[in-house]
Parts: sequence; C-alpha cells; structure tokens
Amino acid sequence: MLSTLLPSAPSTLAGPRAELAHRFDAVRARTLALAQPLSAEDQCVQSMPDASPTKWHLAHTSWFFETVVLQAFQAGYQVFDLQYLYLFNSYYEALGPRHPRPQRGLLTRPALADIHAYRQHVNAAMLRFMASADEACWQAAASLIELGLHHEEQHQELIQTDVLHLLSCSPLLSAYQPSSGARPADHANNLQWLAVDGGVYAVGHAGEAFAFDNETPQHQALLHPFHIASRLVTCGEYLGFIADGGYAQAQWWLSDGWAAVQTQDLSAPAYWLAPGDPRAPSDQWQVFGLNGVQPIERHTPVTHVSFYEAAAFAEWYGARLPTEFEWEVAFNAPQITQMLGHGWQWTRSSYDPYPGFRPRTGAVREYNGKFMVGQQILRGASPATPMGHSRKTYRNFFPPAARWQFSGIRLAKDHT
Repeated sequence: MLSTLLPSAPSTLAGPRAELAHRFDAVRARTLALAQPLSAEDQCVQSMPDASPTKWHLAHTSWFFETVVLQAFQAGYQVFDLQYLYLFNSYYEALGPRHPRPQRGLLTRPALADIHAYRQHVNAAMLRFMASADEACWQAAASLIELGLHHEEQHQELIQTDVLHLLSCSPLLSAYQPSSGARPADHANNLQWLAVDGGVYAVGHAGEAFAFDNETPQHQALLHPFHIASRLVTCGEYLGFIADGGYAQAQWWLSDGWAAVQTQDLSAPAYWLAPGDPRAPSDQWQVFGLNGVQPIERHTPVTHVSFYEAAAFAEWYGARLPTEFEWEVAFNAPQITQMLGHGWQWTRSSYDPYPGFRPRTGAVREYNGKFMVGQQILRGASPATPMGHSRKTYRNFFPPAARWQFSGIRLAKDHT
C-alpha cells in the first residue's frame, strides 16, 4: 500500500545524521511490517485495559516524534491534527490531557488509513528535520530521536504481546501469522547449578551505548555467594508442578498470588490448553502462540507466567528467584544459557531507582521514574524483543500479576 511507504532518507545526509536517518527508516518500517498480517478490525480492538490496539501503537509512536521532537525543535512545524495530541498521548502529564487508557479500543475513528497518513506525515517531517536542523538544534534533538526509536521498538514488542492476547480471546484461536519471525527457543540441556562468588560487583549501565535512564547509574552491589540455574525452567518441569497440585496448595504461594489463583481460577500458564479443551480438542497439553495452537514442547522454556506463578514454582522446586543483580552478575558465568531471547525472567527485585538515579530532563522525565512502585523487575529478553534491547543491564518491569508477556522462570539458590 502506498500509504504505508516511508520516504527515503535524504541522500545529502552524512555521518551520524545519515546513520540515525537510516535507522529511523528501518524502525518505522518494521512497525508497519508487524501490523501487516492484521486486518483493520484486528487493529482497532482492545482486549483488556493493560493492552492497546495495534492502531493506537501505530499512532502513539508517531505522536512521540511529533510532540517530543518536531513541535519542540522544528520552527513552524504544523501538527497533523490537534485532536491527535489528546488521543495518542500515553501518560505524559507535562504534555497535556489524554484519552483514558482503558478506552483506547473505542477509537474506531480516526480510521486506520488516517493513522497511516499520520505516520507518513511525521516520517517526512522527521527526515526533513534531520537534513536541515542546524548543529545546535541537532545536538539538542539527536538523543531524543534515539530515545524515540528505542521507544518505538518497545511498542513493537507490545504489538506482538497485545495481539497474542487479543487473538486468544477469540474461540477461533487464529494464528497471527504462520511464522511470526520470533526467535526460536532452543531445547533444554541438563540443569546445572552454577556457583557465583559473593563480593562487591559493579552493576548497571556505563558507557557510550544507548541505555534507558532506569539502567543508570552504574553502582556497587554487595552479593552473598549463590547458585543460579544454567537454563530456564521448561514446560515439562512446569507440568510437573501442575500435576503435583501446585495450583491447589496454598503453601507454595505468596498471599496475593494465592488470592489471584482463587479469584481468577488459575490452573496453568496463560494460553495453555488442557487436554480436552473444547477450543482445540486434543488428548495432550497445547499452547496458543503467535503461530497458532501447537503441542507443548516439554523441553522449551515455559513463558506467560506471572511473578506469583514463578515464585510459587520456585518454592515448590526448593529454590527461589534470583535478584536482578544476581542475574546481571551471572550473565557471563561459564555454562550459563538462555539469558537473552528466550523469555523475560522474573526476579525477586522490586522496581526501585538505583542509588543516584536521575531521570532525563524535559517531557521525557516521565518515561521511567514515575513507575518505580508496585512493579517487579524482569531481566533478559523475549522472542518478541528487538535485538537492540537484548542487553544484560536492561530493566523490564511489570506488575506481579502480569501474564500476557513472554515471561519465564530462572531459579537460584543460596550458597550453603
């Protein structure tokens, strides 16, 4: 469709501007590619308050560039539609009021074609800005453009996780696409307990490469000796927890987790289909994923569990979840596997600021710091995570009850 095409980066660009412009092209194109398998109807629906319609993701990522970069730095810039400033703001109080998050699925208008036109308008304006901005303006805006690209990549992952939840709500259990492009999970080897010495370690991001503000500053953390599992918990191991009555025994669960089991009637990870499930009858356990319903592979990592489920499994197994700093220090341990790309890994760490943390200035001050309460840290990366976000210092965070992400389990033990 012509409406989805990106204008090419100007050939007059050179050096860092050219590199950023070509990266802008690539990131914006990939977002559209992720939406391509979906109908207009698919892209309008919101399946739960914590998810967003694909159409909203397409618009919001354009809103970010329009509001944070173009309105702030491009003299004479004309916004595409003043109403969009309200419709597609997510949570930035400093940038004005916004449409309520739980009602994003009611935005049948503007139409999808209008959102594509909005993206095209913003794309063209951004590339013109990158070509024409004076050096002082460029120096002020370049880091925000880079942040905007990483922000859009976060939404690329959310598009996939939100679509999976949406399609799981239909009795048809239709595949997003036969081959989702997700990186395959490799099969498990024998679990080993890897010993890590105690001591004072440098943790957090330091260096020239991009990082979100919540990964900084690098600081010292004191760790006691511990053991960490060489791989993630498998579906087969989790089936053992289910078969042993794990969801029926309060002794394994945190209080809030046990309440969730009872009130939500939990009995397996999200998207698992028990034998005989009428939605996809079979005599064996199955799982619904981006490529449709498939038999559960017992030797692949279990995902789509909440923090509560991860902690309960660990307790049942006779282990615990690692802290985020144990996870980071173990990243380069010999024989460690499945650290990146197989599933986000719940940790026993709450989402708190690092010592000396300072959020970015300006409107993007609200990007991370305001959410540092009531959330658990996850480390690693999932099959839906863009490659640029797979690093050992990345701090993902979600409420402990969240299950719709590709979130899995790595175990740890105290050294005895």
